[in-house]
Amino acid sequence: MLSVIIDVKDGAHRLPALLAQLTAGAVQGLVREVLIVAPHDLFVAELCEETGAERAESLAAAAERSRAERLLVARADFRLRDGWVDALTDHLSSGGGAARVRGLGGGLWLRDAVLVDRRRALAHPDLDRLRRQLGLRPRRVG
Repeated sequence: MLSVIIDVKDGAHRLPALLAQLTAGAVQGLVREVLIVAPHDLFVAELCEETGAERAESLAAAAERSRAERLLVARADFRLRDGWVDALTDHLSSGGGAARVRGLGGGLWLRDAVLVDRRRALAHPDLDRLRRQLGLRPRRVG
């Protein structure tokens, strides 16, 4: 199971589409919880209320509160590709380690999320730092 951490930055209006995609993972037992890293505002509060997601002040705080040992960390404009649930389930069940999860973001631009263990996220509490820490040629899933 995964905890999904979504870093909103200034894109809260992009959250509903990603949250809708994550529903399939929750229904199939892959996604345990969703934590949204965002400033406190009414829109994010309402989304959390409607979806059961939790809000956190920072990536480090979200990683600390997560209940799963494996985290999928993405920005709000990240979009999962078709077949993402099976790809991640296969990767995790085969003992796969840290990886970049291929997706779409910001229109047709390719964007990656990162799949890491909780300890790594706590050591590098920033999505860009996590990407750099994985290196230029990490394992890609999806």
